Amino acid sequence: MSAGIVEQHVTGADHTSWTTHPAWISLKAATEELQRLQDRSGAVPLAEHHARAGELVATMAASVAELTPLLDHDRAYLEALVTDLHQWVQQGFGVPDFLNSLLQFQPQQQRINGLVHLVLFPMYTQNGSTDRHFEAVLASVIWPEFIADLEATTYTNALFVPLQFIDFTSGYDTNSAVLFPESVSMREIPTFTWGAIFQDREAARYRKVVKAAASITRLELPAEAQELLENQDLATETFVLWDLIHDRSHMRGDLPFDPFMIKQRMPYFLYSLEELRCDLTAFRECTVIAANEEATDEVRKRARLAQYAIIFDRIFRFALTGKRVRNYDAVGGQLLFAWMHQHGVLHWTDTTLDFDWANVPEVINALGERINDLYWRSIDRPKMVHWLAAYELISETLAPHPASVWAKGADALPLTGAPGLMTDQVLADEFPLSMFYEALSKKLTGVIESTVGMTGSSSVDHAV
Repeated sequence: MSAGIVEQHVTGADHTSWTTHPAWISLKAATEELQRLQDRSGAVPLAEHHARAGELVATMAASVAELTPLLDHDRAYLEALVTDLHQWVQQGFGVPDFLNSLLQFQPQQQRINGLVHLVLFPMYTQNGSTDRHFEAVLASVIWPEFIADLEATTYTNALFVPLQFIDFTSGYDTNSAVLFPESVSMREIPTFTWGAIFQDREAARYRKVVKAAASITRLELPAEAQELLENQDLATETFVLWDLIHDRSHMRGDLPFDPFMIKQRMPYFLYSLEELRCDLTAFRECTVIAANEEATDEVRKRARLAQYAIIFDRIFRFALTGKRVRNYDAVGGQLLFAWMHQHGVLHWTDTTLDFDWANVPEVINALGERINDLYWRSIDRPKMVHWLAAYELISETLAPHPASVWAKGADALPLTGAPGLMTDQVLADEFPLSMFYEALSKKLTGVIESTVGMTGSSSVDHAV
């Protein structure tokens, strides 16, 4: 195999030489078969399966070793991976511990456009499998020059690693678009130094869903927004810009300790506000970039496109994706739609959706300021008071369920016990879909569901 296999340094490159490599084919097949022998913890519990599991791991280790010379930049990780695989066999196929190899995998140190990584870990996949099974992924880095410049000068984010799929095992034939080290099975929790997002998947499903939504709602898209739907590479780079700023925003600003910590067991609508806060921060910063006359035309255009992407992904795909049980992303999408509608920049008249684009940025940034003010004030508030204030902010715009205890106010809630008692009173669908979304869901949900497992390379046909 030619060394040129690692020199495909462009978004959307032809990765056939990787997907047809015999070592990758054998690694993928062995990993898929091994998954069927594992339990939820990642162990192989039945002794009668150990012989076959040993054969499969041997194949996986040999395949990784064969691919290592083509991925010399990851040699330390891949060699540690082979060691961890053999040790798992020697220790009797118990709960896997791949901490040693995880510590050697440091993709954030090599953000080179097109650089290929082979990733193999026992792990769960967010929005995919909740089992810690072995998953194998081939991916390449997306790091165009304009992103490198922005990250180096203005939006520093040393942990951020944008990727595009080349190929993957079944845990990623799902809605999962992230690769996080905390999902790996390991004996102890280290300090995490990177987080990866598959931007090609985000861009591909955005293009398909928004194209369908625009048709259903008779939305006449601005020319640049339409171009975003027609060009996968352009959309992918736009999503990299969005997520570069979004990701860093979680730990910037006036935060009430760490509002993103799920272990705090907050009411799920708090996560709605946190994710929306980060998206609206990205939106605001993109308005700044787009207005910067010293920036290149390339950068300013992608900043304008990112604003469209944030709006349409939020109000179409986010609002209707997944179940209605504690769906915090859906609440964020509903909130953005209703806020724009109630502030006169979004119109649904004569079964046609329309925007007052000249005033959209001001209105959206006002919502961002409301959320930022909530966070700033929460520094001086007890947790439960912050929760109540957050609920009030949302319920001013979104109608709660008629059966909601929270909607009745503080007097109806168990305020003298543990905060978790308040969380227990939040309905699974505290903010039901509006009549607009109920009608839209009947025509758009099937399109959203059809994007499962989608990648940039599989998004050629966007007909619906």
